[in-house]
Amino acid sequence: MQEDFHYYATYCAAFLAGYNHEESLDVAYSAQFVDLCTRTLLAKIKGPSDAATTQMQLELMDARTDMVGLQDITRIWSAFHFLPKDLYATKPNCGKKYLDKYRLICGPNGDLVVKTVELAKDKPLQSVGIAMHVLADTWAHSNFAGTPSLVINNTNYVFYELFPEGDGYREVPITFVHKTSTPDDLENSIYTNSLYQTNENTIMNLGHGRAGHLPDYSFVRYKYLPAWGDYEELIKDNPSDYMKAFTQMIQAMKYIRGEYSSFQKNEYDMNAVEPYMDRIKGIIEKRQIIASEDWKAFGEDLSGQTIEDHKIDKYFDEYTNSTNKDETFIGKFTRGAMAHKGMVISEIARSNNKLAGIAR
Repeated sequence: MQEDFHYYATYCAAFLAGYNHEESLDVAYSAQFVDLCTRTLLAKIKGPSDAATTQMQLELMDARTDMVGLQDITRIWSAFHFLPKDLYATKPNCGKKYLDKYRLICGPNGDLVVKTVELAKDKPLQSVGIAMHVLADTWAHSNFAGTPSLVINNTNYVFYELFPEGDGYREVPITFVHKTSTPDDLENSIYTNSLYQTNENTIMNLGHGRAGHLPDYSFVRYKYLPAWGDYEELIKDNPSDYMKAFTQMIQAMKYIRGEYSSFQKNEYDMNAVEPYMDRIKGIIEKRQIIASEDWKAFGEDLSGQTIEDHKIDKYFDEYTNSTNKDETFIGKFTRGAMAHKGMVISEIARSNNKLAGIAR
């Protein structure tokens, strides 16, 4: 997902869940900051490197691909962007080395997303934002794993975009290019993806790189052949998934706020969005590179307040100048990030899977 959903749509979900304007901004800032909090950034503000929630491209290019390096990558990407759905999944005729990677495939409504939401309860708003980022990405990034792997994350040349037509869909072949400086061409279904490389552990095979930004666009429907699925056809309906992500975030935040006694899988607060259903569907299904302005306008109509744009350095001075960093906004974020990462790593290790190492 992109800033449009992690920041602006998360603000909307938080407000609909009962948070006020300022609280919703804090949740939304934290959700978006998960995509920005690198070790490079933390070094700049003298924060704890273990709190990194993502890796910038240059960091990944320099990353080691031995076991220690791969564990470091997996700890970050599986914890915050590709939360595994089933750490005990089975598949016939597979060895443990393959199964360990197979079990890291991301998907919604797994046991770990319940633990993620439960961990955020009674915690600062920064932890709520982290949990909402992770929850939302289980929908967008489903079917890919947060560890470099050709045998799991690869796709082949059979890739089609699906356009609603009559009672079905019209299939248009997708063309992939590798020029990251060129924006995706939505009109002609030309998208950028990572370069195919046969090295199992190259970062080119991390997450949904082989599918480009398709998982990050709420409007797109597509079908493709995933490597982990033995190259059998899989259809991904992002508009449906993004609506579930949005309504599940509302459900989760109502639980965190104490409105519900538990957070259950496969429950979505459709009642909260019913008055706005047409508008939300319109935003989700609109073909555009990023939907920030539409989500922002919707959020401002909901609250009657101005939603400031996300400024990465909004809380940096407070943190760097404070003598009690734990009580600053960034301090609370870093503590929440480390708690969440530790929980996920511990659960992966408990499943007898060494790909994420052990919690520090």
